[in-house]
Amino acid sequence: MSNLDLFIVNVALPDMGRHFDGSSLSSLSWVLNGYAVVFAALLVPAGNLADRTSPRRAYLVGTGIFALASALCAVAPTVWFVVAARVLQAAGAAVMTPASLGLLLAAAPPARRGAAVRAWTAVSGLAAALGPVVGGLLTELDWRWVFLINLPVALAVLVTGPRVLPHPPQRPGAVRTDLASAVLLTVGIAALALGLVRGPDWGWGSAGVVGALCAGVLLLAAFVYRSAHHPAPVLPLPLLRVRTFSTASVAAFVFSVAFAAMLLSAVLWCQNVWHWSALRTGLAIAPGPLMVPGLAIAAGPLVARLGAGRVAAAGCGVFAGGITWWILRLDPQPDYVGAMLPGMLLTGVGVGLILPTLISAAVTALPAASFSTGSAVVTMARQIGTVIGTALLVAALGGATAGDLGSLTDAYDLGWIITDTAIVLAGLTCLAIPRPRPASAP
Repeated sequence: MSNLDLFIVNVALPDMGRHFDGSSLSSLSWVLNGYAVVFAALLVPAGNLADRTSPRRAYLVGTGIFALASALCAVAPTVWFVVAARVLQAAGAAVMTPASLGLLLAAAPPARRGAAVRAWTAVSGLAAALGPVVGGLLTELDWRWVFLINLPVALAVLVTGPRVLPHPPQRPGAVRTDLASAVLLTVGIAALALGLVRGPDWGWGSAGVVGALCAGVLLLAAFVYRSAHHPAPVLPLPLLRVRTFSTASVAAFVFSVAFAAMLLSAVLWCQNVWHWSALRTGLAIAPGPLMVPGLAIAAGPLVARLGAGRVAAAGCGVFAGGITWWILRLDPQPDYVGAMLPGMLLTGVGVGLILPTLISAAVTALPAASFSTGSAVVTMARQIGTVIGTALLVAALGGATAGDLGSLTDAYDLGWIITDTAIVLAGLTCLAIPRPRPASAP
């Protein structure tokens, strides 16, 4: 449900802007970034809460909050009401997501945990594959339906969950996570995003932009300092001493910068440059995500033979090839088969090789007691990357002159060059992931 929501909302964003009196892209970006910022900041406190109390109960409570917020999004009278409801929706997702993986890993035997994470990611990939098409269909009716679709799914979870979910052990002695750190992280990431998004409008040297970027850096520095001195920080620094976990988390962050920019750029190109409908846009994007579920499973033997770092790095190379194809081939004259589709397929193959591999490598490197918190840290890194990627793309597109196709295509090319740079950095980080040592013979 949470992965479906990400893709559905991306496809619906241009229609949402037209409904709310032509809201600017910089304002609409907060429908995505408001969700991602709060989701990132609350993941670790929510994962800690799940570990301390009951992952089962946390999962059900998070699902209920997510459903309530989805209903509020659907009845929103203004774009900023949508943003506020998305913040509440993010809180529900932050409780639900780490608890779901904690439940799964608690139920799986140790030898099957890597495969279990891949299956979990494959289901997420399936939701991502369906998202663009479902979003396009629902947006043809009304953009509000992209939020209402969550309600029957949540109802099914709340009815069946109490009967079928496992009861993993609790850690009642664990210290409560530092919520002040969560506030520092939220405001710091939001300030960085504000500075990047408003740069083209306010001027990169303006007091507002420079002040927002400096405030973001200082707040994030305070967040790291507090994390180092609190007994239960939002970012548990001791986990970062596990080299596989820390390197895979950094790689997931940088990859998410590229992924967020890629996804939003494809949606905006189809609807704003080629003037396609939301449904046609969803169908155009779907082939890429459809590559993910099968590859999430099929990459398992490759990881066992070559190591997670090499497989993920190869995926980054394929992803970069897709973005480079768009730079070279996409132009204002619509050509889906020759220009858009090859790049979409290549990026889909890249995601299928990268994302499941990085999540599995990171989480399975930790002890069982830290599964929920560790998965929350990885997802937090991905969400922060999503915020930065979205903000960088919006900043790149903000320099385009209205009505000038040449200026617009140059702006998209700049966005894709930024995307390619991020994915190359992600690939280099992936190569630093250590291969597990073979077990010694008894």
